[in-house]
Amino acid sequence: MHRTASILALALSSPALAAAAPLSASTDRAWIAASDANTRLLLEAEGQFDPETISQNGVVAFDGRASDLGPKLEARRAAALAPVRAEFARRLAATDDANVRQDLAILIGAIDQQLERDRLNRRHFLAWTDAPAAIFEGIKGLLDEQVAPARRAEAVELLRRYVGDWPGTTPLVDQARARFEETRAPGLLGPTRVTLDRALANAETYAKGIRDMFKEYKITGAERALAKLDAQIAAYTAWERATVRPLAREDFHLPAEVYAFQLKERGIDIAPDALIRQAQIEYAETRAAMIALAPRVAKEKGWSQTDYRDVIRRIKQAPVPDDQLEASYAEVIRTNESVIRREHIVDLPSRPMEMRLASAAESAASPAPHMQPPPMVGNKGEHGVFVLPVGVGGNDPKSAYDDFNSRAVQWTVAAHEGRPGHELQFSAMVERGVSQARSLYAFNSVNVEGWALYAEAEALPYHPLDGQLMALQARLLRAARAMLDPMLNLNRISLDEARRILTEEVVQSPAMARQEIERYTARAPGQAGSYFYGYTRLLQLRVETEFALGSRFDRLAFNNFVIGLGLLPPDLVAKAVREDFVPAMRGDAPAASNQIK
Repeated sequence: MHRTASILALALSSPALAAAAPLSASTDRAWIAASDANTRLLLEAEGQFDPETISQNGVVAFDGRASDLGPKLEARRAAALAPVRAEFARRLAATDDANVRQDLAILIGAIDQQLERDRLNRRHFLAWTDAPAAIFEGIKGLLDEQVAPARRAEAVELLRRYVGDWPGTTPLVDQARARFEETRAPGLLGPTRVTLDRALANAETYAKGIRDMFKEYKITGAERALAKLDAQIAAYTAWERATVRPLAREDFHLPAEVYAFQLKERGIDIAPDALIRQAQIEYAETRAAMIALAPRVAKEKGWSQTDYRDVIRRIKQAPVPDDQLEASYAEVIRTNESVIRREHIVDLPSRPMEMRLASAAESAASPAPHMQPPPMVGNKGEHGVFVLPVGVGGNDPKSAYDDFNSRAVQWTVAAHEGRPGHELQFSAMVERGVSQARSLYAFNSVNVEGWALYAEAEALPYHPLDGQLMALQARLLRAARAMLDPMLNLNRISLDEARRILTEEVVQSPAMARQEIERYTARAPGQAGSYFYGYTRLLQLRVETEFALGSRFDRLAFNNFVIGLGLLPPDLVAKAVREDFVPAMRGDAPAASNQIK
């Protein structure tokens, strides 16, 4: 139903949410325990079908249990969620606590979105599963350096369940095949050809990655299951080539109601045309800033080329070697942190930030830099980890990435994925305390990616000149995403023209441009615009708050307050700022000590 990195967005049109009370700034945190007790009902219901996600979120009772892809999955899930939703509605009517009511509305909205997603899937799509990727992600959730050794041992049981070597279990690949056949009907859409081909190409990498993880963490007792897994993945990919690939589609366009749902799920609550128009303005303004800055970078470097495209290409010609990347990023992270403290941008934890390079299998699953969130339930001191893929693309030079390994680009990548971006946002939820409803079920890409892009903008003025240019390039990409994703899905631009814009105007590598287009058309249609839209919503709120407070505005206090809210949609963040933060800063209301500093 959800993963922390791709969790359900909140249904902004939900009647329950519309009736929710404003966020309280009270220092009384007892309501969190009451809210978390409500959330446990939903976690337990979800755990029947997707226990790996619940385990990764920190609920150890689900360690070692495997996904259910059995017959009539959607109907069984609806039957399991219906009494939970009814109970939430009853509790919503019975409680006067504003925060608990808000969280109950969030949980009801999450259930409604899951049921709507299931309805759309049944109506439009064949139920194909990338089983090797699912198995890899499930095992990776337990075999991680931040997972306690006792929990890692449960990976053996999980693997045995995946391959059908545990009493009463059926191999996941067999369940996936049966589920596909169960949903076969004329007119239903198969996976896109590019998605299926990517899954087939990565299957062996996932299998090797699983074996490598058991070896790395010295987990014994898995050899027989690993041998079965290798054979099952080989048989599954052969079946996919014979049965699924003939039904795969070249046309990536989604049914209109599906694309509309995807946008709403990500937190984009405006029409695609409005998003495109706003992004076009940002694209032009950012490009103008790059045109002005590039000659200064060229002069500093002693280069004759002054066009921003040429300057970026020259910057990319000096990559940091893979074996020095981690140390180079660590130095950039330390410098960024010093600036954040000196300039009073936002409060930082006293502990160092964690960063590592990705394995080959992780890079295949997530080929761009990303933040691996910590468990949000029962956290024992685990922290988010900034993960940087390297060596993605194979032997073809056109498949190599040059987008994340120059020194100049590291400044903004570290600010986005680390501090003051994603890592700090998730750290704040763990360390300052926020309800599980807000950390797990109020997630939306607009909030999360909007904060990270806002964090880039907060850090940008303090980067070296070439770092500022690359930060603007990253912003240009986010504006391009907000144009190209809806334009491609609404059939208003060709794939070739979108690729040209990304490679020639935004100056992305061909590999990165290919990944971007796959994101818009196959991996996550509708999601790419969330960066720009979330950034603009937060930036507008920032300026509105500056005008409301005048000389009393405090950037540090504002940023601490926003990041202390947890993962809420923009409308609820704005409500909290207007109704809690602004009065508190004016002296009209008491400030919450854990939020306003």
